[in-house]
Amino acid sequence: MPPSSTQPLLLVDGYNVIGSWFNLKKTRDRNELATARRDLVEVLINYSAFKGFNAQVVFDAHYQNTPGYQEAHTSHLSVYYTAFSQSADTYIEKVCASLAHQLQYRSQRLIVVTSDWAQQQTVIGYGAEWRSAQRLAGEVDIATRRGKRKHRPQKQYQGRFLINSLDAKAQQRLAQWRNGKR
Repeated sequence: MPPSSTQPLLLVDGYNVIGSWFNLKKTRDRNELATARRDLVEVLINYSAFKGFNAQVVFDAHYQNTPGYQEAHTSHLSVYYTAFSQSADTYIEKVCASLAHQLQYRSQRLIVVTSDWAQQQTVIGYGAEWRSAQRLAGEVDIATRRGKRKHRPQKQYQGRFLINSLDAKAQQRLAQWRNGKR
């Protein structure tokens, strides 16, 4: 994913997050790993669009003898599946190394999400920021609540009387009854 210098790049170690989030871990254990991956991607599509991040979720090949490939899900989010011989950690390190110069001069912002302590230390060494999987869960929750609040229709003040909460037709019928007309 070619990074944009104006939008931060959010790089997520997918299986690390699935193993850390209670609801995704439960989905993985009850259903299957593919369902947990899909749920994580859906959450991150909304989160990255809300925050204005370019995001990439990285999944290990998971014992599949396949070459690495990338799927674009939206203009804000893509998923990268590593090659058979590559882990998500090594892929993330390569991205950090390739952006190290831009990170050093602050022309690019890279946020890596992993709860792996060794990986956290490595990405910090390249100049990237890191978030734990649990911290990302909290940020996603806050963003979700803000998004719902933002799109909630505003109630108009209707006064303190019950009649004000009725539609115009019902108010008209009540007025006719009050005036003795049926």
